[in-house]
Amino acid sequence: MKPSYHQHPHHHLLVVAVAMLTVTSSTSYVALSRSLLRTPTSIAHPYHGRIRLLASASSYCLSRSTGRRSCPLPNKSYPCPLWSSSFSFCHQQLAPHKSKSTSPSPFPVRALNITACSASFASVTAPMEDHGIEQNPLLQDFVFPPFDAVEPQHVRPGIRALLKNLEGDLEELEKNVEPSWSKLVEPLEKIVDRLAVVWGMVNHLKAVKDTAELRSAIEDVQQEKVKFQLRLGQSKPIYNAFKAIRDSPDWKTLSDARKRIVENQIKEAVLNGVSLEDDKRDQFNKVEQELEKLSKKFDENVLDATKKYEKLITDKKEIEGLPATALGLAAQTAVSKGYENATPENGPWIITLDAPSFISVMQHARNRDLREEVYRAYVSRASTGDINNTPIIDQILKLRSEKSQLLGYNNYAEVSMAMKMATVEKAEELLEKLRTASWDAAILDMKDLKTFSKSQGAPEADDLNHWDLSFWSERLRESKYDINEEELRPYFSLPKVMDGLFNLAKILFGIEIEPADGLAPVWNKDVRFYCVKDPSGRPIAYFYFDPYSRPSEKRGGAWMDEVVARSRVLSPDGSDARLPVAHMVCNQTPPVGDKPSLMTFREVETVFHEFGHALQHMLTKQDEGLVSGIRGIEWDAVELPSQFMENWCYHRDTLMGIAKHYESGESLPEDVYLKLLAARTFRAGSLSLRQIRFSSVDLQLHTNYIPGGAESVYDVDRRVCEKTQVLPPLPEDRFLCSFGHIFAGGYAAGYYSYKWAEVLSADAFSAFEDVGLNDSKAVEETGKRFRETILALGGGKAPLDVFVQFRGREPSPDALLRHNGLLPVPA
Repeated sequence: MKPSYHQHPHHHLLVVAVAMLTVTSSTSYVALSRSLLRTPTSIAHPYHGRIRLLASASSYCLSRSTGRRSCPLPNKSYPCPLWSSSFSFCHQQLAPHKSKSTSPSPFPVRALNITACSASFASVTAPMEDHGIEQNPLLQDFVFPPFDAVEPQHVRPGIRALLKNLEGDLEELEKNVEPSWSKLVEPLEKIVDRLAVVWGMVNHLKAVKDTAELRSAIEDVQQEKVKFQLRLGQSKPIYNAFKAIRDSPDWKTLSDARKRIVENQIKEAVLNGVSLEDDKRDQFNKVEQELEKLSKKFDENVLDATKKYEKLITDKKEIEGLPATALGLAAQTAVSKGYENATPENGPWIITLDAPSFISVMQHARNRDLREEVYRAYVSRASTGDINNTPIIDQILKLRSEKSQLLGYNNYAEVSMAMKMATVEKAEELLEKLRTASWDAAILDMKDLKTFSKSQGAPEADDLNHWDLSFWSERLRESKYDINEEELRPYFSLPKVMDGLFNLAKILFGIEIEPADGLAPVWNKDVRFYCVKDPSGRPIAYFYFDPYSRPSEKRGGAWMDEVVARSRVLSPDGSDARLPVAHMVCNQTPPVGDKPSLMTFREVETVFHEFGHALQHMLTKQDEGLVSGIRGIEWDAVELPSQFMENWCYHRDTLMGIAKHYESGESLPEDVYLKLLAARTFRAGSLSLRQIRFSSVDLQLHTNYIPGGAESVYDVDRRVCEKTQVLPPLPEDRFLCSFGHIFAGGYAAGYYSYKWAEVLSADAFSAFEDVGLNDSKAVEETGKRFRETILALGGGKAPLDVFVQFRGREPSPDALLRHNGLLPVPA
């Protein structure tokens, strides 16, 4: 999660590790990135304006709490796990697509019956009527989105033509609307889906292939798109027709999914301002337009600030301690910046604030001055000059408060909770329970760190600061468990990890995943495309995977989003449902030289996390498109499957199946696996508090904070930190300026969702523990039940009911506390 993406926030959820990096050793790249990034996307996925598809979760940035998610869920959009609205359509290509790039694939490719996969997925986009721009790739019929053909110059005319056509469709619907499924819901779904797919395609490209030209084009048409969304969301004929269905004698005969659609559409319409009088509705619409613009600017400022920092190093002594992978990446970055002769051994090297580079410095650089400089740059991103997000934050909070008052709510948190499982009180109650369970453990974590650093003769031992925590945590972990994450990288090559992940999905859920490269256009040569099949070999879904960091053009973090959703109404042949398509995006270290991408254990967790989101989207059996897959799922439940999948990284058979040395093929030594297992709860109290900090400051800003009042947003954060951080933040800490989850994504007054869903996911995994993880038959049967409930039902049933159907009871936080080593042990 959520998002998130995914969050998500995660707790593995896409947690916004946000600049927060007081990053401790366990806060690994993944964690950090997930954290920081969890960008929900938007069905309204957040970040770029959304079409509120029943408050559905549309994208999960992966960011994790732990380190975890950030790229992500109902209105998600920004870094989970939790980034951009993307349900994209398909491009008119049934023959294998020839990529522009001829570069070899970074993964081994098995043979695939492309014809079988392709034939199952027919064109889904209706032809446009404007023949003057009929060649625009955004307006063509397509089976898979023409990601390789869309250019910035296509955006303005394409989106405007699309909106013109949809405006006509909406007028036709309003004129002929009847309170029936065929005359109301089906035509509405077509309108909502079509905009979501095309706009999602554009925003996805902005997230993974950002350029000034694309930004400008999107900015020029964004207001027009938001105007149409508001017009759609405030349609009284549609609103009244939904109310008529609810009040009709036939209401009791509707399926659970259809009842959910009707009820959620009515709630969403009210939250969209349908009940406001003319003047107030105009004011509401202006607020929505401005919020859309501000969120987009916030996101761009974070990306620009991250790209702006570069530290050129020519003396190897300055980066002593950095592992070979980090040196290789730093030299590779230098080459890309014009230092053609840069090598990992002799440099020069360039350090950036992109997660792989930043985290390596914080965890391994012996040069304390370098760590301090990089840390200060990271936590102050987007807080000065012409990319200062502080005034944007204040304006966003002011407008959200204004929006809440227009809708008759006391604060924005109440607006946010209107479409979630929790209430403000319940969310605060959970956070306080987890905070209390984590505080003493976090105090002990800091004491252990001081004692250890002193034993190592560290001059800073009596005055540890934020830029020391991650470094000394890593050294303590190495000492305590004899585990060095960098030394483990050779055992986690990306191809082997993906093979192991797909094998686990086969065991648990009975699916086959095969490479389908060439079947669909991609936006970068490193992007992979896969076909998901049922046991009979029939394709049931597809997904893209974009694994590597590209700081010059790609948003940081990790996230999942939908490209198209499963839908009976949008079936290409009128019988079988249209198949779902997803994309997963990560930001791990790319291959260096002739080596494959070698992953940290945290990066392995991140891939498992995002794949969990993708599974819920792809394995849905819900044919009602407005609540299929991740659509229509309450934001605070959407991180359940993603965080659930992370648990399998600690399952012996699963881990040993993927942990093979990339050169020798040797398995990870058994004693190392046992140490990894033991280290799972290392600094769990500190990591838990970090997520609680994010969640708590989010709720505080959206409940009690008064924009322009005596307290600044940073005062609020410092007040929260008194109870959630053992080491107070720096006076100049401006992590809020890069907290995209809540200011550019869908997690506003919802970051707690990572913890909320983590409770659900830990309890769900405990069902497998209860039957015995070594009992293959029992695991298979439990996996089938998980698929038929959590993964299959989508948003067609309330998440608590879905959980009870799987687990047999309501959720308990005990499993989460037990997994984290925070459950009090009886005397």
